[in-house]
Amino acid sequence: MSMYGHGERKYPKSGVLLSSVGRGWSNIAADLRAHPVCEVPPFTPVYTEVTIAIQGCSGLVRRTGGGERQETRSRAGKIWLSPAGISMDEICITAPHAEVLHLYLPAQPFSSLEHDDLLRIRAHSLRYLADIQDELIRQIGLAILSEMTSETAAGRMLVETSALTLAARLAHSYAEQVSISSRRLRSHRLDEMRLRRVLDYIAQHLDEDITVAQLAGVACLSPFHFARMFRATIGIAPHRYVSQQRLERAMVLLAAGKRPLSDIALSCQFSSQASFNRAFRRATGVTPGEYRRDRR
Repeated sequence: MSMYGHGERKYPKSGVLLSSVGRGWSNIAADLRAHPVCEVPPFTPVYTEVTIAIQGCSGLVRRTGGGERQETRSRAGKIWLSPAGISMDEICITAPHAEVLHLYLPAQPFSSLEHDDLLRIRAHSLRYLADIQDELIRQIGLAILSEMTSETAAGRMLVETSALTLAARLAHSYAEQVSISSRRLRSHRLDEMRLRRVLDYIAQHLDEDITVAQLAGVACLSPFHFARMFRATIGIAPHRYVSQQRLERAMVLLAAGKRPLSDIALSCQFSSQASFNRAFRRATGVTPGEYRRDRR
């Protein structure tokens, strides 16, 4: 079963409001669902699921799984954790839920942490939990939801980094056992040679899909380790740097006035000209067409 089939199998009575299907994301899938009053049948998850109530309601969520019986009043920001492999016996939803975000994580983000100097964890050691209040996880969820709502130039990189950060948070805070290595990092920053290789790679591949995993490979580091060190060195996350570079490239192409807007949108890794227009206006205050006209 793919990550995209997970929600459909588990929640057959709910309606999908937004989905990450077709967005090319790796290491995480997401959907925004509306749940009616219902009972969810027994289910054994293949993927780790993090559920976040975007809008609260007056009802309860009762669920049984992993030997735990839980009852949670559904408020905005409440979080439920369903680890891969832990059978869920039942879920009872007592009132309609207008917006609930579901994030599905495969084993890969957790396995990447096993090679990091700070965290070594496996997904099956996570606990079956309800009524979690965790601002970091909530903000990760809102960032992913924002990307589903309005695409950005480096959205896939943002989501990839978010998946690693989410896995690390779950491993650190909600696992039965976390083994922390005693080895110290040699440096919290990228050395000059690694940084130059990474920046050169980005500059040469701006019109292609760039992933954090690819950049980590160029730097010869694990993705989680690389993302932390890049931010410590540059001051911003990898996806923000790539987004800025693509925006600057778009400005140059628009000023040249030779390529159609749709062509520039695709070269900056947007799925459509409409998405490009929205992102460009958010960043500059004007549309691509207005920017081009102002420079003639």
